[in-house]
Amino acid sequence: MIRFQHVSKRYPPGIDALSDLSFEIAPGELAVIAGHSGAGKSTLLKLVAAMERPTGGVVLVNGQNVGALKRAAIPYLRRNLGLVVQDQKLLFDRNVFENVMLPLSIAGFPPREASRRVRAALDKVGLLEREKALPIALSGGEQQRLAIARAVVNRPNLLLVDEPTAHLDPDTARDVAQIFRDFHQVGVTVVIATYDSPLFAGARRIVLDHGKLAAAS
Repeated sequence: MIRFQHVSKRYPPGIDALSDLSFEIAPGELAVIAGHSGAGKSTLLKLVAAMERPTGGVVLVNGQNVGALKRAAIPYLRRNLGLVVQDQKLLFDRNVFENVMLPLSIAGFPPREASRRVRAALDKVGLLEREKALPIALSGGEQQRLAIARAVVNRPNLLLVDEPTAHLDPDTARDVAQIFRDFHQVGVTVVIATYDSPLFAGARRIVLDHGKLAAAS
């Protein structure tokens, strides 16, 4: 599913975010990317999603060298990929239903099928009864659930998640973590960058230390 082969990422003026990373994540795995603040966790996810390109080495996703993709091909990669980022980028002038509908509208789904998928995604994260609410009316945990619903509405086989439990109270964090466990249970490959790795006990752990691979188990 995901393979890093001697991957490095350098930002100007010579800052090494990642250095010589080599590891694999198999299809259907639940993997946690752990490490201190600034270890390179978010950069790693951005390389997988082709939001950034490696300075050196190769990033393979389903056998495809994503670092070498032409710009026009990147949207096709992301159709099979769900991404939950720290900055949720919710549309505060649209309600919950409309926020989740957006990626399906862009992809050209027929309205009836799109609506069915949106409601299924909202039901999965426990927000079906709030579909007409504006994001500003939601709690922090509910906003995170909305971001998850939007990421999974196209039913991706790979889900990338960046710090999903940051700023959440312990009970809400456990609920959000369980949502990702549920997706893993139905065969989705889930890769989570998090400080709260104990919430995902039993997951594959890839530990970064100042951009280098410290452990993989």
